[in-house]
Amino acid sequence: MKLAVCILSLSIAILTGCQNSPALTRATPVATETSDTRQWLAGDHHVHSHYSVRWDTSVFPPTPIIGGDAIYSIPLNAQMAAHHGLSWLVITDHGGPNRAKLALEQAYPELLASRKALPHILQFYGMEFDVPGNSPGGRHATFIMPKRPTEAQQLYEIESKYNGRQGMPPSPDKADDAYMLLALKAMNALPDKPLLLANHPGRLATGFREYNKITPKQLRDWQDTAPGVVIGMSGAEGHQAAVFNRDGSLKPDGVRGEYPGYPTMGGYDQMIARLGGVWDSLLSEGRKWWVTAVSDSHGHYTDGWADFWPGEYAKTYVYADKTYDSIFDNLKAGRVFAVTGDLIDALFVEVAVKGSDRSAGIGEILTVAPQDELVLRVRFRDPDTLNAGGYNPQVARVDAIIGQISGPAADRNSDETSTTRVLQRFYQQDWQQQNGFSVFELPLGKVTADQYLRLRGTNQRDELEPQPDEKGENPWHDLWFYSNPVFINVSKVP
Repeated sequence: MKLAVCILSLSIAILTGCQNSPALTRATPVATETSDTRQWLAGDHHVHSHYSVRWDTSVFPPTPIIGGDAIYSIPLNAQMAAHHGLSWLVITDHGGPNRAKLALEQAYPELLASRKALPHILQFYGMEFDVPGNSPGGRHATFIMPKRPTEAQQLYEIESKYNGRQGMPPSPDKADDAYMLLALKAMNALPDKPLLLANHPGRLATGFREYNKITPKQLRDWQDTAPGVVIGMSGAEGHQAAVFNRDGSLKPDGVRGEYPGYPTMGGYDQMIARLGGVWDSLLSEGRKWWVTAVSDSHGHYTDGWADFWPGEYAKTYVYADKTYDSIFDNLKAGRVFAVTGDLIDALFVEVAVKGSDRSAGIGEILTVAPQDELVLRVRFRDPDTLNAGGYNPQVARVDAIIGQISGPAADRNSDETSTTRVLQRFYQQDWQQQNGFSVFELPLGKVTADQYLRLRGTNQRDELEPQPDEKGENPWHDLWFYSNPVFINVSKVP
């Protein structure tokens, strides 16, 4: 069944005609907003509109073909994102010979109109930055501007000068990885600093731990060049609906996430899902490196594409007030967890010092003395509703994962750390129900070295580690969430 979304009374002149979409499903419940407290707000920082264009190169200069690489308008994306429980999203169209001009003159006015028509969903201005360097195809990063009057002009300055595909043809300098570092320096020098997260970092890996085009060394180089800008990478990748035909039946040869060389693992990139792998290697250096979940939506699978709607399958939750600045600041601070299939919709991870009021949550640092007794306190909410796939999944297991912080890696391309381990696994019999939340605690005792602690949960009871996803696998059956870490620093002062 198809729905003419245009029946919604949007007074936006740039919305021309209706797009086809699947029948609406019940929206995910969202906590009621209050004026004086933060809450978990779901969003998506990687969404394409019809301004992700293809280019007619039979003429010069090349002309844009609107809707060539993504088909929905900005307001339609926002409508569907709000329907699927999102409070915020980022429009991240990608480039070509002169997309910077197209973005400034056409895409940005449409975003402004969409913000006005749909104020209940916060719509950030951004782009999918085409990373300069050898063989730039597939090297992408989400670029997010804070909401400011000059946001469009500042993004234009970066895209027009530094985007890897900008130019007719692009400058030969853009074939060098060093050009990305110049771009990052320019981003860092903007009056309003943006945020940058690597997208689908392991998509073009040629095999397990065989990274291609985005490497652990590059991730380190990027953050070291612009530490206030580069904050992490997407974990639960888009194109998860590539396994479905238009009618919702499974394709036997369909690949989750469209990862051709090495598959996703439980729907997550191998750089994130592998215990003690790339993500843990970065955290073991003490880096504030966050992971997220995105749709990378270009077109819905019922329209013959490979995607879910924003928020339909993957969500990035930020603990914030529902304002542009609060969401931006708390995303930057790492008060974030990633989830697929609406497995949970709230998560509190607290490391506390017993007998005191000192504690830290997701993305925060707790400074302790060697004699302090620590405890981990966890609360999560598993909504008792059907998700967009028609299932009501339950959390079967939660893993508490801990790792040592030992400082910069000797090998800049290191993709492993031997100290990261599952501290303890918790099953349904291990937690209690309190006010709609599942709750458990774990004594941590005394710690003598800096470390971090993060959580991972799943609807899989017996699958102790995420496994490579098989072709034709139904993504609704294999769901995971990941918290970002809590850091524990041990004071050296008696």
